Amino acid sequence: MATVPIIGLTTVLGEPPAPDGTWEHEVAYVSAAALRRRVPPDELAARVRELAGVTSVEVRPGGFLRIVVPVPGELVEQAEPVPEPDWPDFPRTWDNPGFVVRYAHARARAVQRWARDLEVPQGTFRPELLDDRAHRAVLRVLAELPGRRRSQDPGWERYLVRLALAYHDAHEQAPAVPRGDEEPSPVHTARVRLAQAVATVLPGPERL
Repeated sequence: MATVPIIGLTTVLGEPPAPDGTWEHEVAYVSAAALRRRVPPDELAARVRELAGVTSVEVRPGGFLRIVVPVPGELVEQAEPVPEPDWPDFPRTWDNPGFVVRYAHARARAVQRWARDLEVPQGTFRPELLDDRAHRAVLRVLAELPGRRRSQDPGWERYLVRLALAYHDAHEQAPAVPRGDEEPSPVHTARVRLAQAVATVLPGPERL
């Protein structure tokens, strides 16, 4: 399945697009690039349509573009660390945002170890397999990362907590590694790769 790299969209638009909606049923971005660059929206939309894998591009009132793609693309491959806020180590409860974030990081790292022990294939990553509700929610938060990095006020503390909470849900609702007699499959490979991306973004220890 064709995917549209966020890098490709950013190159054509001149800036990262912002994710739109929940992504539960549809992967969409919105962009005000035509307004900021003073480019005719229809012209910019035509250029975006030339990218392989774009499902649709809609020019909305005011010159905004809404871009729909089939899958989140290589977002997982674009993960970069985010600076750790000055959170206290204790208490290690859900009331402490630092614990919420560090625990998510430790969980994501544990998935990497379990995957090796259970011989989850390390082959081709198929992002279209991350189509369950929980993992789409994680990808939706990851999609904000390029835009936030360009912002003068990225709001890292709130962002990290949102990503951590989304990952905790995915970890519990859609396990990345086989359970019981379940055989390792490409869907596990995809989920393990997403866990690796989350661990890269979230600060924290290997174990907690």
